[in-house]
Amino acid sequence: MVTVGIDPHKHVHVAVAVGSDGRRIGKPLTVKNDALLITVLLGWIRTITDGPAVTWAIEDGRGFARRLADGLLLAGHEVVWIPTRLVAAHRKLHAATGAKSDTVDAAAAAHAAIATPELARHRIDEHVRELRVLVDYRTDLIKRRTMLINQLKAQLHVWLDHTPGDLARPKHLDSLTFLLNTAQLGAHVRRVLLEMTSEISGINQRVRDLDITIKEIVSPLAPALLEITGISHNSAAVLISEIADITRFTSSAKLARYTGCAPIPVYSSDQERHRLHRGGNRRLNSVLYTAAIVQKRFHPAAQALLARHEPAKGKRGARRILQRHLIDVIYRAMATDQAAWQHEITRHQRIA
Repeated sequence: MVTVGIDPHKHVHVAVAVGSDGRRIGKPLTVKNDALLITVLLGWIRTITDGPAVTWAIEDGRGFARRLADGLLLAGHEVVWIPTRLVAAHRKLHAATGAKSDTVDAAAAAHAAIATPELARHRIDEHVRELRVLVDYRTDLIKRRTMLINQLKAQLHVWLDHTPGDLARPKHLDSLTFLLNTAQLGAHVRRVLLEMTSEISGINQRVRDLDITIKEIVSPLAPALLEITGISHNSAAVLISEIADITRFTSSAKLARYTGCAPIPVYSSDQERHRLHRGGNRRLNSVLYTAAIVQKRFHPAAQALLARHEPAKGKRGARRILQRHLIDVIYRAMATDQAAWQHEITRHQRIA
């Protein structure tokens, strides 16, 4: 049996194959984290072994390697997540003193998987996978619609006081269609602009259909999450699709770091100071920003929190404090929803 250890990074992944005796097999592989990632990895492992029993041990960096793990699992392979501390322990055992590199870390992940067979296997929850596809498709449609609206605005030199979202409303789209039909335009120009308007109308309908589907899926999965002011069905879908298993974060503080809502300490000359964290998952950060804005308008407790911190932190600083507080609330809600969800799945399996 062959175990492949992978050290994941944002732009490249490093893979090392290790046999059941703990010795490396073949040469390490550095592969780009792009659309051909799975194809390249599977082609590489076939040059090393023809056996079907291959376990892929990935150092636990699910923000970078989730797509990789999903692809390998869908290709019929077993995938294991290796905790970072376990990788560090096996690196000390198997590497030369002080040695550390991507190849060494990948080999350590493979050794950890061999030595610890009871580690949790990666799995894909079908509901999470559905939401991930729907959310990504909806995001792509919104981008396409915004591009078309901006092109129309540039060609017509109208609607300059309106946002691209205005043409998502049928009333404004009908007004623009009437304008195109009555304005002094060349035949070819009118035809092209009307086709663009028709395409925008079609995208609007597809987005509405997706919103209905997402609402139907999310409603039974996240009742506690949807009770939070500022969390819509689409926001809940983004949270579920990006986070998936909330238990992979052992505390809300780690989730805050993952979403970019945890301030970074920058101490200097015995002065304690924190600055904004511009990293993290920006899609999740955007959801939290929107929720904070909504709560600022409609939630009394949030308004009181902002009023308490604004004199010292300013409006932006107070809003970031509210976002960090929202992480705690969302973490508890998602943990409650997931526990109920998994209990229901277990009950149905027992009945079956």
